[in-house]
Amino acid sequence: MVFMEASAKNYFKMFFKFFLALFLCLLVRLIPLRAPNVEPIFATLMPFSKAYGAVVGFSFAVLSILLFDVVTGTLGAQTFFTVTAYGMLGLASAYYFEKRKAEKWAFARFAIFGTLFFDAFTGLTVGPIFFHQSFVQSLVGQVPFTALHLAGNITFALVLSPAIYNFLIRKKDLVSISSLKEKQPLISILNPKAI
Repeated sequence: MVFMEASAKNYFKMFFKFFLALFLCLLVRLIPLRAPNVEPIFATLMPFSKAYGAVVGFSFAVLSILLFDVVTGTLGAQTFFTVTAYGMLGLASAYYFEKRKAEKWAFARFAIFGTLFFDAFTGLTVGPIFFHQSFVQSLVGQVPFTALHLAGNITFALVLSPAIYNFLIRKKDLVSISSLKEKQPLISILNPKAI
């Protein structure tokens, strides 16, 4: 019974952090006159997928895009491409961080790969397919946009991602340490020296 209560509390904390991060990312994206694609979504989805796995990383990525497009009334065909790209990055992030530590340079490396993938997948498909741009026009127009996107994502990955990851796992580690202390006596009856 105690285990179920502790488990329910941990799930509640995880969901609270998840929806808090979604809300904060939405608020940042709603800031008027900010540089395009300088936003913390990617820097937030990496720690979530590292801490909680592929499903949570995928869900965070997809819901971030959908929530913004619904709130701003921009839901359209481009949403499909954006959701698909970010969803794939949420999954890829979980697999990338399975064998890597949650350190700023690992976050930055994945931010570079992820940004280049995202911008190629969305920028080089949406323009030609829906706005009848030539591939060359899309490519040339994408270069400054991708440069700005890379600068923002790398900066956020170096600064925000490690802080967010520490926030996500801090309580989990404290709970597991305190639960271990409760389960193990300080002095064993069979071996009376202090443990």
